[in-house]
Amino acid sequence: MRDLTVDLLNELFTYDRETGELSWKMSKGTAKKGDVVGCDNGRGYLRASINSKLYLVHRLVFLMHKGYLPVVLDHIDGNSRNNRIENLRPASKSQNQHNRKTGKNNTTGFKGVSYNKKTAKFRARISHLNKSILLGYYKTPEEADVAVRAAREELHGSFSNHGDN
Repeated sequence: MRDLTVDLLNELFTYDRETGELSWKMSKGTAKKGDVVGCDNGRGYLRASINSKLYLVHRLVFLMHKGYLPVVLDHIDGNSRNNRIENLRPASKSQNQHNRKTGKNNTTGFKGVSYNKKTAKFRARISHLNKSILLGYYKTPEEADVAVRAAREELHGSFSNHGDN
């Protein structure tokens, strides 16, 4: 078996700069030459098999272009199917979490804002360096959101995701 290398990836795939998709250069198993590489892994990411081992397609794209694989890769726009190299960046686990979208179970509509029944106010908080930071309690979710956004911009920098997209 051959190790995963940039040369091997360039031998197997072509990369489409417009879409970020990889295509097979040759027929392999059930895949035909020209087919888009990858199938859904059940969590929204594409995966492909090379030498009987599964790899996430965005990691293959990054390796093809940058020549190395970081421990964590972040999709800048939060879209796990957008594997254009411009949308991929190395990140720490914390940075990758900062760039998450608003959770599906969020009831206020604002990331980092929740309703506190005891105080009958909206609690604003964020996480930074594995710690939860309470930013205060506010009368409206919009006021709490303003506080969270400001803190997020300051602490998370380019990995800030306000949940708007």
